[in-house]
This record gives sequence, C-alpha cells and structure tokens, in this order.
Amino acid sequence: RLHLVTWNVGTASPPPDVTSLLQLNSLGPTMDMYVIGLQEVNSRITNFLSDLAFDDPWSIFFMTVLSPLGYIKLSSVRMQGLLLLIFVKHVHLPFIRDVHTHYTRTGLYGYWGNKGGVTIRMSLYGHTICFMNCHLPAHMENTEQRLDDFEKILEMQFEGENIPSTLDHDVLFCFGDLNFRIADYGIHFVRESINNKRYNLLWEKDQLNMAKKKEAFLQEFIEGPLQFKPTYKFDLYSEVYDTSEKKRKPAWTDRILWRVKNLCQHASKEGEFSEEEQRISVTLNNYISHMSYGISDHKPVTGTFGLELKPLLSDPLVTLSPEGEWNAEHDVLISYSAVPEFPSSAWDWIGLFKVAFRHVNDYVTYAWVEDDEISFNKDSKQVYMSAAEIPDMGGEFLLCYYSNNLHSIVGISQPFQIQPNRTLIEKDLTQEENSWMQKPDNLESHNEF
Repeated sequence: RLHLVTWNVGTASPPPDVTSLLQLNSLGPTMDMYVIGLQEVNSRITNFLSDLAFDDPWSIFFMTVLSPLGYIKLSSVRMQGLLLLIFVKHVHLPFIRDVHTHYTRTGLYGYWGNKGGVTIRMSLYGHTICFMNCHLPAHMENTEQRLDDFEKILEMQFEGENIPSTLDHDVLFCFGDLNFRIADYGIHFVRESINNKRYNLLWEKDQLNMAKKKEAFLQEFIEGPLQFKPTYKFDLYSEVYDTSEKKRKPAWTDRILWRVKNLCQHASKEGEFSEEEQRISVTLNNYISHMSYGISDHKPVTGTFGLELKPLLSDPLVTLSPEGEWNAEHDVLISYSAVPEFPSSAWDWIGLFKVAFRHVNDYVTYAWVEDDEISFNKDSKQVYMSAAEIPDMGGEFLLCYYSNNLHSIVGISQPFQIQPNRTLIEKDLTQEENSWMQKPDNLESHNEF
C-alpha cells in the first residue's frame, strides 16, 4: 500500500497536524510506503545553505510523525523549493535496493532550480519503480512550455551503470504542481460548475486532459477521476477561491499520474494479461484533495495505491541477529550470514538502531563487518560490539546491515531488548539515597534558624 502526497506549500512552515493528510486514522491496513512531494518549500538562500548541512524543517516534521509508527526515511532529494521524501516500513528495507536520486532544472532556461523535477528511483522486490515530483511553469498561456518542460524532465538520465531511463522503469509516478489550467471557460462558469459539484463540465477543457489526447509522451499515463474541487487558488486558511484583485480562475494544478511500462502494448484484445505480464499491477484506491489545510493557496492532493508485485526477490541478502542477552556490562556479539552472490565490501557495517529510528544515519553505534569480525565459518560470521558503545539505559533495538556497494540496508534483525546496566542503576540509586539522607539535616538546621 502506497500513499502519495503532492502539495505546494507556498513557503509555509509545516501545519500542526497531518493525521488526515497521511490517513493515519484509517481503519484499513497501514501503509507500506509514503511518498511526499512538496513544491515551494522555503528556499531563501540562508535556509537553503543550512538545509544542505541539516534536514530541512519539513523533512524533520515528517520524520517526527512517521518514525514512531515504524517508518524510516528511505531517501530524499531537494532542489531549491522542490522536495521529495520517501518513507517505508522497516520490514521492506532488505528488499529495496539501487536507490538513486536526480534533479532537473528547467527554470531560466535550465539554469535555475525554481522549476523542474526531482526524482528517486529504486528496485522494490526486484521491480524498478520511479517517483518524480515536478513544478512546471505557471499561467494560462504557458501550456506549451509546461509540456516541453515535462517532456524534458521525463528524458533525464540517472548517473551510474545499468540504471534504466525514467520511462524504462516498470512503474513511474509523476506528480506535483503541474500548473495546467482550465481553458476557454470564464471564471463565473467555472465557479458555478464547482459550486454545483458538476466537475465533469470542466474536464474536457482541462489543459492536461486535452494534452493527453495529442501528446504521444503522455498517452500511456493514467490519472484517477477529478472528483474533487480544483485545488488552486484559495485565500489562505480558507476554502474560498481567490478574492484578491487578480481573482485567479480555479484549476486542477496539483495532479498525480502513473504509468505501467508497456501496459498499453501488452493488453490483449480481451483486456486480459498473460502470466508474465501480470508480475506487477497498480490499483488506485483513493484520489482526493484535503480542503482543511490552509497554509498555502493550494490544497494538498493524495493518491492511495495498491501495488501488487510478484516478488523477484523474496529472501534478504543478509540475515542477522544478536547473540545471547545484551547489556552494557560486557561486549556483545552479532551473528550474520549472507547469500553466496552478495557483493560484500570492507566498508560494510552493522548498525545498532532504536526501533523508532528515522533514517540510515540515525544509528546509536556501529561495527565494521571486517575490522570487528571475531569468527567465521562457511555458514555464518560473528562481529563484536564493545560494552562501552551499548546504551546504559537499555531498551528496544534493531540491528541493520548496510551494504556500501548497494547503498542500502540489506538485512534487518527482529526487535530485541537490551538490559539496562545494573551497576550504573545501583550507583544512581545509591547517590539518590545519599542525597535524601542529607535532607533532614538541612531541614533541622532550617528549623533551628
């Protein structure tokens, strides 16, 4: 289950609550992956320079919301105001590989990143998936420029060997503030149609719908029905369309499209698919806007999808677990084994993480798999961690094996308990007792005084 968000946040700070946006109170099964594409994230020079060194406020915000629920930030990419974040459940980490990011500038003839696209691709259970967050040129008259830029972003190439081009991925999601408008109709007719919920009267004049009939590069893209109000342009903190002097005509600027590779060519006359071609399918379960969010002049749009995959990868490359009981009073051991074809490296490491860790660099401590190895046989190897590195207070933790060659976590343990350091706790209790024993003397002195 995949939940995709697109939102032009208009340089605003995160809202106090995103429960409904992320459907965290949904009665159905939880999401496996969140893909969050934002446009117009605050990109003033001072903010942008600090964001290069540290996570930006939006990334921190979503990590704070999602990490306690068992999601980690798999990857992110930012280009000025464009930000793309992907969060996944822990259980899927060993089956996500070859994660790569890219960005394409189209603003100011390709020299400025206020417009363009940011992209993250990966192999998910052996299938290639690509996510592209775009911000295309504004204004009614710039349809051709939007289409030219969209096509340019789709033609981008990832750096590295054996990485498919964007359109060669098994599934491609394109979304963002695509800025397509409603042509021909006047503002009064558009607003009246919206007020009467007769959105279908506007569909045929939606510039993206019209372009899909003419432009070859768009014809394999699918979109859900636009059965929600146009998401632009609103007065801030309201559900009222633009009352400023400009009185912008409402439009479905914020969109989610997807494309399953060669689906059109492979469909047989009966509309059925062969066993080979059904290895991956995409089902749209929900395509809606969220009117209650008013921090910008756009309303966020979400798409909830079911991805049905016949796994080409069903076993993790590395299996690992803690040996015996862990506490901070002695060195501890980790056992792991790898499949024969695993491309190990001297730079691989095993990290100790709190169960609610945020991203791959959020480890408590780590061990190099070669430098800290103490024994091995044909079936498994052992690595040690020093007692000095183990958290004294204990708690619930995970072990993750990070592959330097694959730039990803390729093995993850079951959660386990680390026992607190008894010596340290007894010492703390003794100190507390001593301080308590001194209090009556102080009180007595006070009374005599």
